[in-house]
Formats: sequence, C-alpha cells, structure tokens
Amino acid sequence: MTEHPEPTSTADDAPAPRRRGRPSRRAASEGPDARTRILEAARTEFAERGYDKTSIRGIAKAAGVDAALVHHYFGTKDEVFAAAVEVTFEPALVLPAVLGGDPDGLGERLARFFLSVWEDPGTRTPLLAILRSAVTHEAAANVLRDFVLRRLLERVAAELDVPDPTLRAELAASHMLGIAMLRYVVRAEPLASADPEDIVAMVAPTLQRYLGES
Repeated sequence: MTEHPEPTSTADDAPAPRRRGRPSRRAASEGPDARTRILEAARTEFAERGYDKTSIRGIAKAAGVDAALVHHYFGTKDEVFAAAVEVTFEPALVLPAVLGGDPDGLGERLARFFLSVWEDPGTRTPLLAILRSAVTHEAAANVLRDFVLRRLLERVAAELDVPDPTLRAELAASHMLGIAMLRYVVRAEPLASADPEDIVAMVAPTLQRYLGES
C-alpha cells in the first residue's frame, strides 16, 4: 500500500488573520451592545459635527452597524439626539439624590449637581454639542426643550411644595443654563475661571429662593 504524504498547509490555506479595528458589520449588528455603541457614536458625532452635519448614516458608520439598525433602535435623528441628551443627564439616577434630603438644601444640591456634570470632561463635550445645537437649530432646540420640560422640570416641580412650581423650576433651569452658556460656551471671565464651589455658594441661595420659598 502506497502511503501518501499528508498535505502541508500553505499561506493560502491558513485562516486569514483577524483585522483590527471596528468589528464586522454583521457582528456589530448582532452583538448585545449594538444599542450602546450606536448611542456612544451618536454622542461623539453630535459633539464633533453638530446637529446639522450629523446623519443617521454617519452614526451607523461610526458604530459599525447598518443604518437600518439605528432606525430600529431610535427612529429618526431627532430621537437619537433626544436619547443622547437623556443618557448625558441620566435623570432617573440623579433626580432622587437631588430632590431627596433636607428641603432647605435643595438649591445647593441642584447647583452642585449641575456644575459637576459640566466640570466632568466626559459629559462636558456632549453637553456643549447639545447646547450649541439647540441654539443654532430649531429641531435640536425642540428636542432639548421637550426633554428639559418633561423629563426634568416636571419631575422637579412635582416635588415642590410651593405656588407655581413649574414656573419656579423653569426659572431655576434658566438660571443654570445661563451660567453654562457664559462659563463653558462664551467663556466670559471671570466666570469661566471661577472655582465651582464659589459659584455654588453664590448661586445656591437664588435657586433655593426659586424652589423653596412660598
């Protein structure tokens, strides 16, 4: 019986090395973290390109998925933007801590939370994109306004035992958004360089007056 030598493998027979970088479109679309990747990609795209220049296709490309999957999870670009706003603020996690506790300290807790979010580099960039987009694009402004009114201010107002709670919550929000605009967007001095704790000390009594005094 003649023995045949075993075939030797060649470079063509060997499995192709896995390419580094973004996962394949199929793997990305089926992976359990596809929604998370899409959301993170959306935050980055909105931060770097602004609302107008960000597209569903661009978000999908950055996340390594098909555009149809972005539509599946979030629908329209407005809805992706709204989700990016929400994940930045995480109201469900934050509001109980801000609203709970001594009512006399509500203004200070709110001021400290608001500034801590803006001082964190990880959340400042998407927040700047959100604020700039809202100033320059009506659709983005509508999304931000809807989120602020329905997901934040209505929940704050529901906890206030004062007359006109919604108006008071809106006044507090307008005060803090004005600070954010001047400190982080316009970078007006000396506000831009002021110590956050000094700002909290000055702003907290005003917020407390809005939210706590009848």
